[in-house]
Amino acid sequence: MPVKGVGDGAADEDVSTMNAPVQGQDFAPEELKGRAQQGAVLLVGEPMVLFTAEQTGDLQHVQRFNASIAGAELNVAVGLTRLGRKVVYLTRVGQDPFGVKIREFLQREGIDDSQLKVDPHHSTGFMLKSKVTQGDPATAYWRAGSAASALGPSDIEQVDLSGITLLHLTGILPALSPSAAQVTRALMDKAHSDGVFVSFDPNLRPALWESQEAMCSTMRDLCSRADLVLPGIGEGEQLFGVSKIEEIGQAFVRNGAHYAVVKDGPRGAYATDGTHAVYVPAFVVSKVVDTVGAGDGFAAGLLSALLEGQTFGQAMERACAIGAMQTQVVSDNEGLPSPQELKAFMSSHPRYQAQAARH
Repeated sequence: MPVKGVGDGAADEDVSTMNAPVQGQDFAPEELKGRAQQGAVLLVGEPMVLFTAEQTGDLQHVQRFNASIAGAELNVAVGLTRLGRKVVYLTRVGQDPFGVKIREFLQREGIDDSQLKVDPHHSTGFMLKSKVTQGDPATAYWRAGSAASALGPSDIEQVDLSGITLLHLTGILPALSPSAAQVTRALMDKAHSDGVFVSFDPNLRPALWESQEAMCSTMRDLCSRADLVLPGIGEGEQLFGVSKIEEIGQAFVRNGAHYAVVKDGPRGAYATDGTHAVYVPAFVVSKVVDTVGAGDGFAAGLLSALLEGQTFGQAMERACAIGAMQTQVVSDNEGLPSPQELKAFMSSHPRYQAQAARH
C-alpha cells in the first residue's frame, strides 16, 4: 500500500466528519478539548528488525523471510506520522547493520530520530514471525540484553518536553529491564510535571516478566499514572479480574487513569471517564491477513483524532478503521494509512455506503 505523503488539512477534515452513530454519551478529554494540539508526540520503546516468513509452516522449517521494521511504539510512531503528526522517537539501537536499517527507516518515514542513541556495547533486537492463513502468527524474539533494554535514567536527563503535547508508552518498555522500567516511570512523572498528556497501552507480554505478580503490580502502577489507558479485554481480565467491557473501563479509571479506551477486538471499542461512556462498533472486513499491528494502528488513529480536538466516539471510529486496515497486510505497519487512504477506505466501507444510501 502506498504511504507517500500525508495530505492536507482538507483531507483530515473530510475524514473527521465520517462518523457512524455511536452508542452512549459521547465526550472528549478535557485536557485536549476544543483545540487542535500542534506539539509533537514523543514515543519511547524498542525498535526491532522483523523477519516475516514467506511461506506457511513452523518457523524452524521456513527457508525464506522478508525483512522489515517493527516494534509496538514504532508502529504507533509510523501511524501518527503518516496522518500528519510530528513524532519524536526515543530509543537505543546497536552499532550494527540492524541499527543502521532502523535509523534509515525512521528517516524515510519522517520520524524525528534526534533522541536515538547508538549503543556500542549492546546489539539491536530482532524477531521472526510465521505466515498463517488464519489465526494469529507465531513469533520468536531475540531481545535479551538488547540496546533498548539498556535504556536508563541517563537517557532522558536532557529530554526537553517543551515542544511535546503527548507522551505515548506501552507496557513492553518496562518489561525489558529494571532500568527501562525506571525510564518509563520517570518519563511519566516528568510529563505530568510539564503538563504533557500521557497515553499508555498495557500491551502485556508475560514472557518478558519474571512472574505474573511482578507484571500485574507494575502494570497497575503504570496505568494509574496515565491520563489515558488503552487496554484490551484480556488485559482487563489479567489486571483486575473483570471481563465485561464496562467493568474493565471502570476498573482502570478507579485505578487512577482519567480515561480508559477498551479495545473489544473485532467487535469495536468502548471509552469512559467513569461518568460518561461511549461505544463504537468495529469495521468488519471480509478477510484478515495478519492481526499483528492492528492494536498499534488503533492507537495511532485514536491519538491523532484526539489531538485534533475530536471526541472519543469520533476518535474510536478512526481508530477502528485503521486497525481494520492494518489487518489486511503482513507487515506490522505497512497498512497504516495516509489521510487520503483512510478516507478512501472509510468511504468505500459498507458502513458508509449504507449511511449514504439512507440520505
